[in-house]
Amino acid sequence: MTQLTNEAGERGMPTTVTYLECTARPSPPGPPRPLIKTAILRCENPPVHFYRYLYNTIGRDYFWVERRRWSDEVLAALLAEPKVELYVLYVSGVPAGMSELDFRDDKAVQIAYFGLMPDFVGRKLGPWFLYQSCELAWSKPIAKLIVNTCTLDHPRALQTYQRVGFTPYGREERTIWLPAGFA
Repeated sequence: MTQLTNEAGERGMPTTVTYLECTARPSPPGPPRPLIKTAILRCENPPVHFYRYLYNTIGRDYFWVERRRWSDEVLAALLAEPKVELYVLYVSGVPAGMSELDFRDDKAVQIAYFGLMPDFVGRKLGPWFLYQSCELAWSKPIAKLIVNTCTLDHPRALQTYQRVGFTPYGREERTIWLPAGFA
């Protein structure tokens, strides 16, 4: 892989972004419910520090950096937006994942961010949580649900989206710039 750097000393990570859409509610029954205590709760106007904890912990291994650059004020405004819904998956009372649904575009609802905490990856929670997130989106009158994933995401992300009913409609080569000191 070619090492890229910019004037700010940021390291560039080349990636391929795949854009996907789902134009119908997922077919039941969906993945089986995990055989452990789970709950999905909507966070209404969550504090910025809690959102940053989820975003940074879930996204660390997948190079989620965009919102790390946002000020607390900008992030707080997004989290206060009534058409942006944040859902948190809990396993035995512990935050295990997040799903952010953005309803601000009347033409297409977006799964803006979706992922699991590192300790919960590989436990068959992802497909079930994704299906439940799609059900939450489709419980409203929407025409289309969109999401994107990239080659920096979990290796099974693309196939997991496709199994729920998403189909690719575009691809793009992009560079993700990691802030200096990103670990």
